[in-house]
Amino acid sequence: MVLLSTFVAVCGSFEFGSCVGYSAPTQSAIREDLDLSLAEYSMFGSILTIGAMLGAITSGLVTDSLGRKGAMRMSASFCITGWLAVYFSMGALLLDMGRFFTGYGIGIFSYVVPIFIAEIAPKSIRGGLTTLNQLMIVCGSSVAFLLGTVTTWRTLALTGLVPCLVLLIGLFFVPESPRWLAKVGREKEFEVALRRLRGKDADVSKEAAEIQVYIENLQSFPKAKMLDLFQTKYIRSLIIGVGLMVFQQFGGINGIGFYVSETFVSAGLSSSKIGTIAYACIQVPITIVGAILMDKSGRRPLLMVSASGTFLGCFLTGASFFLKSNAMLLDWVPVLAIGGVLLYIASFSIGMGAVPWVIMSEIFPINVKGAAGSLVVLVNWLGAWVVSYTFNFLMSWSPTGTFSIYAGFSAMTILFVAKIVPETKGKTLEEIQACIDS
Repeated sequence: MVLLSTFVAVCGSFEFGSCVGYSAPTQSAIREDLDLSLAEYSMFGSILTIGAMLGAITSGLVTDSLGRKGAMRMSASFCITGWLAVYFSMGALLLDMGRFFTGYGIGIFSYVVPIFIAEIAPKSIRGGLTTLNQLMIVCGSSVAFLLGTVTTWRTLALTGLVPCLVLLIGLFFVPESPRWLAKVGREKEFEVALRRLRGKDADVSKEAAEIQVYIENLQSFPKAKMLDLFQTKYIRSLIIGVGLMVFQQFGGINGIGFYVSETFVSAGLSSSKIGTIAYACIQVPITIVGAILMDKSGRRPLLMVSASGTFLGCFLTGASFFLKSNAMLLDWVPVLAIGGVLLYIASFSIGMGAVPWVIMSEIFPINVKGAAGSLVVLVNWLGAWVVSYTFNFLMSWSPTGTFSIYAGFSAMTILFVAKIVPETKGKTLEEIQACIDS
């Protein structure tokens, strides 16, 4: 039942990836069909993140009040509305409205899916299962990239409905998060849900008692507001969660990912399709490797290796544009550009893509998880908007400078992880809290 519940939840992650991956293969077709300027298309590409920021602000409240399943239903409904608006759009207004609605939906998905998985999974496989969130994000993105090379942009919009419909149907067959049920005082449903997740013959008394004790201890705390997160007892968790999201986004992932096709063309490739297909295909197997290693090597080593790789990838890509602008070694320019971008996305996929979300779902006490999750996801999407909106303008200024900025953030990530981020592998959520508090 844990696996089925996880599969249903990560349909939301697949939808997340479909939304993020939509703009890259459709850029030239949408601009041509609807006669959009570069600024108008940049707004279309980035307004997804504006919607996601609003989703992030409300994600904690929605998830805590409606429950994890209720929040996923709401998210899917917004995404369905958004895709239909994109499909029927004849101009920038309806196109942007549809993109905004899908953004709001995935803003909530980006919070509730890893939280739901972390709360239902046994500690021995929690990291690996939570990593499926990122795996399905890259699967959704990769499928959107690949389908976008062979279908029209309107048809591609319709394919975004599929994971939402699967999720809405699947939610009828899986239990609610036991920890949320315990938190809201639904004792009988809590025990039933936990037993369904662990199996009929499993002894859940110890785990149920631990959860109950933890929840009872939290009842003595007043309901947390966002400003409460800046208290001394929460500040380390906040720095870790917010810091990882800042470095994840300002390493450039959404600029590179949203406009990868145009990046390859700018680097001198005659056709962007080969590079785009390779970009799409490499993410999935590397993310699977990261998921396997998550509960074996731990979170910190994956982050260190990942950030080192994104640094090198940005360096190589920036070098390719430097050579092109100075008319040096021109035969090597496309090779370095493709190699750098593929190294970047492979490195990102093995660690920086998934691990910050896993750690975010682990480090906050349940009494502040809603407020903390909203803030952390808001910061993530704010960074995504800044990067995705400014990418085209930065590339017009200096492609080499753009990738140098991203490389600098990757280098800072290595230092941040080495000095501040704790290892959470193999610990219960309650043990992680004790470790951070100490």
